[in-house]
Amino acid sequence: MNGILLIDKEPGWTSSDVVVKLKGILHERRIGHAGTLDPMATGLLTVFVGRATRAVQFAEHDAKRYLASLRLGVTTDTQDITGNILETKPVQITEEDLEKVLRTFRGEIEQIPPMYSAVQIGGRRLYDIARKGETVERAPRPVTIHELKLLGREGEDWLLDVRCSKGTYIRTLCHDIGQRLGCGGCMSALRRTEAGGFSVADAVTIGEMQRLKDEGRAGERLLPVDTLFSREAACTANGEEERRIRCGNEYKTALPDGVYRVYGESGAFLMLGRAEAGVMKTTKSFFEV
Repeated sequence: MNGILLIDKEPGWTSSDVVVKLKGILHERRIGHAGTLDPMATGLLTVFVGRATRAVQFAEHDAKRYLASLRLGVTTDTQDITGNILETKPVQITEEDLEKVLRTFRGEIEQIPPMYSAVQIGGRRLYDIARKGETVERAPRPVTIHELKLLGREGEDWLLDVRCSKGTYIRTLCHDIGQRLGCGGCMSALRRTEAGGFSVADAVTIGEMQRLKDEGRAGERLLPVDTLFSREAACTANGEEERRIRCGNEYKTALPDGVYRVYGESGAFLMLGRAEAGVMKTTKSFFEV
């Protein structure tokens, strides 16, 4: 069983929990995911099954989109509502005030990774250091906020639509917005809606996957791995070229320089390749061995 599976993760599950559960459902040990979601978060988790796990590294670099809830007036040690409250302040912020501040967070910005994160400093995970009640200096990291829209209000929370680069912490964004406003803030909910060109609208829950497996239909939800590379040009290798690909060798090509989805004459997806100076080389192969 090979392909990409779009899972709508439920709250309370870690991303690793999802992988372990799917290994049991699909009876496949080769399963991985791209883009970790915190347990409190819901939404799109892109899962790779079988030989498709070789594509995880390419999916992790794609931009992602989230629906986030910002709660102003509350600062926590985890920068989200699950943490210990460090400070509360009265909030007298208008929509216009918030819009003005949001403008300053669009584009390239810097974030200091939160203490409760998997970032390593000196060989230690920050969350391990934080759980011991310690803090360490963290260097700011560049991230890009491609889009940041205020969708309105739901109860005491403001709803934000965020499209951002790899490595962006949405809870840190919420925290920093609150700091900029002077009242503090934290993330109260998070849902990933898009990643790598995929949408949560096309995803299934773990419960639905179990039902499909029981009905013998689990394979229906698997997308071909080449859908991840749909933005790249496609080309077909002839018999001799395919033989060279399967042996891990390069071959001559008249194609312009660039990245290609390379298929065999049978239509099977063979590899992601790169043509350069008249030579096609393998970037990553996906044929069964």
